[in-house]
Amino acid sequence: MPSPLQRHERTGPELSAAELHALLVLRVDVFVVEQECPYPELDGRDLLATTRHHWLAPAEDPLDVRAAVRLLGDDGPLRIGRVVTAPAARGAGLSRELVLNVVETFGDEALVLDAQSHLVPYYSSMGFDIDGDEYIEDGIPHLPMRRSS
Repeated sequence: MPSPLQRHERTGPELSAAELHALLVLRVDVFVVEQECPYPELDGRDLLATTRHHWLAPAEDPLDVRAAVRLLGDDGPLRIGRVVTAPAARGAGLSRELVLNVVETFGDEALVLDAQSHLVPYYSSMGFDIDGDEYIEDGIPHLPMRRSS
């Protein structure tokens, strides 16, 4: 029987090389390969002191990342991004668990994100509202969303 998943949180400088690698592998596998969006995933923001990483992995293998969220806090409101779930872990509510944990932890601050348009109902169910016009990024329609305290 697999062990329960454990939540991990690190700022950019706290990440080990192995942890950063595991997070990047999942993000590239999903966003670049699966969604066929060739874009520069290595954007230089992962290791900033103002960046926070949250992820879920089995207790016995913290590098087996099942879901992850990256938070950027360097300018303006805290920005939720890179919300990703491993294909084999989808349908278990893992990304929702991480986003709701962020809302609980930072709910007294304004939180923003750029949602793929088909995911607007998903984020709306967690208290986010559309906050601007739809735009296309990497060939995918997106909408800016905000959750105010």
